[in-house]
Amino acid sequence: MTSLPRASLARVLEELGSTLLDVVCGDVERADGIGGVVIHDPLDEPELPDNALVLGVALHDLSDIARVVTRLGRRGAAALVVRAPLTADEALIDSAEASGVAVLSFARGASWTHLAGMLRTLTTDSSRHDMDGHTADRIESGDLFAVANAIAALLDAPVTIEDRNSRLLAFSSRQEDIDPSRVQTILGRQVPEHYTRILEERGVFQAIYRSDRPVFVASLPESGDTTQPPELPRAAIAVRAGDEILGAIWVVVAEPLSEDRSEALYEASKLVAMHMVWQRADADMERRQRAELLATALESGPGSPEAIRRLGLKDEPAVVLALTVVDAANEHRLPARTATERKRLTDAFAMHLAAVHPRATAALIGDIAYGILPLLPQNRHDAEERAARIATDFLARVGSRLRPVIGVGPYAEDSAALARSRTGAERASRVLRSGTAGQPVARLDDVHVEALLLELADLVPRGDLPSGVVARVIAYDEIHETNLAETLRSWLDAFGDVATAAASMFVHPNTFRYRLRRAAEVGRIDLNDPSARLSAMLQLHLMSLRSAPDGGADRPSRPLIRKLPDGPDRVS
Repeated sequence: MTSLPRASLARVLEELGSTLLDVVCGDVERADGIGGVVIHDPLDEPELPDNALVLGVALHDLSDIARVVTRLGRRGAAALVVRAPLTADEALIDSAEASGVAVLSFARGASWTHLAGMLRTLTTDSSRHDMDGHTADRIESGDLFAVANAIAALLDAPVTIEDRNSRLLAFSSRQEDIDPSRVQTILGRQVPEHYTRILEERGVFQAIYRSDRPVFVASLPESGDTTQPPELPRAAIAVRAGDEILGAIWVVVAEPLSEDRSEALYEASKLVAMHMVWQRADADMERRQRAELLATALESGPGSPEAIRRLGLKDEPAVVLALTVVDAANEHRLPARTATERKRLTDAFAMHLAAVHPRATAALIGDIAYGILPLLPQNRHDAEERAARIATDFLARVGSRLRPVIGVGPYAEDSAALARSRTGAERASRVLRSGTAGQPVARLDDVHVEALLLELADLVPRGDLPSGVVARVIAYDEIHETNLAETLRSWLDAFGDVATAAASMFVHPNTFRYRLRRAAEVGRIDLNDPSARLSAMLQLHLMSLRSAPDGGADRPSRPLIRKLPDGPDRVS
């Protein structure tokens, strides 16, 4: 088995330097391989992997930066990234030299989220996943930047590689003095909307996708802003895998390419296509591997210790989270779109958890994305509360037509307790999906009663509901168009308080008393009998759950692994 090496800090600067990152001070050659990307939080310092690349969001004061650099040095970090402009003073230079932590500045106007995504692409630790020889011989996904640089050297022009949706995948060096649209593309990792709109109106994309040779794109019309340089012309070629369009290569040029340069770009597009196909295949393979390992870890069986090790986790306290979706109504009509969105949601979930703790992991297993979040809190309650806050923050940031919800499992003191935490997270997420909780995130303790009712509904055969008292009252309602069943439930839910029950139905208490007596007569129920009241209340609640989106659906606590290869009581 072979492992791919992690990217060094020097490699990161080679790919992103001058356009996004500049060295302020410190030795960038010290760290052989970046162990992970972590966001600095002064109120809750995250655990750092070896040779961490730390994003110093909101760090501006030089003395604060120097103190953080010193602390990071003691914890084995490789570099600290802060927002430009930044000029180092003597104290910061001394701190960087003494700690061995390089200080980098990040271009203004660029998104921290986009930077974190690019850095994680470049610094992915492939050693955490076993690979066969065929996979190990492939060029790792971060080397798409190296391909862009090679094409730029071949054509003597700056290059970007974009996907079918004009999202930036990689770019070459020499992008500093290009036009505003190219600068915005790199800072935002997306071609500006106004630029793509003009290209669509001109039919440029259609021309590129119809041709297998480079297409010359003339300069855009003048914007009227004399302070900005004019938009420069480009040459573009589609990147294809058979009949599928994967994206395009864009080269800033002053005039149409010569025949030799056009042929060179055509050949380069084949190489980029191979990289993009490999990236997609490797991403899918990595998802499958991680899902299998996570499933094994969450079973807490004989294979769990090895799965936990391969996931990069430790035998440590953690909380399991279960992310699922409420809006699955269109899944039968749009299965491919829904599956893709679930994958994207899971990838975003995994990235969010990794930003909180470097050893956190997540994977999609069936229709639930499970996450394991290591936590070292003061007590069990604090751990679950913090996990719930992290889940709430994620849902506040992510948007999805599928309406995601997250169940938070009980605190697991070690890996042997992960199965119990997973079961609890499943039970909580099932309640959330049913809609009975009225919130997107919940701990099992928050919805324990609702979870028990859902499980009770699983045990009662569908043909047995309704029966007895409730069946007679509902039958009467259907024939006479009354609402005696609702009256009975309102009274039971109000623990016999007629005033409260009547207010919930917006009727006068005397009217409510009459309807309740009628319900008792029709159903032949003694409302003073506690057992009769309990039976009727349970039936009415279970029928309500059966009509919910997830009522009586998936049974909880099913194995994750199929088979892996190798008030007053009386009426007043």
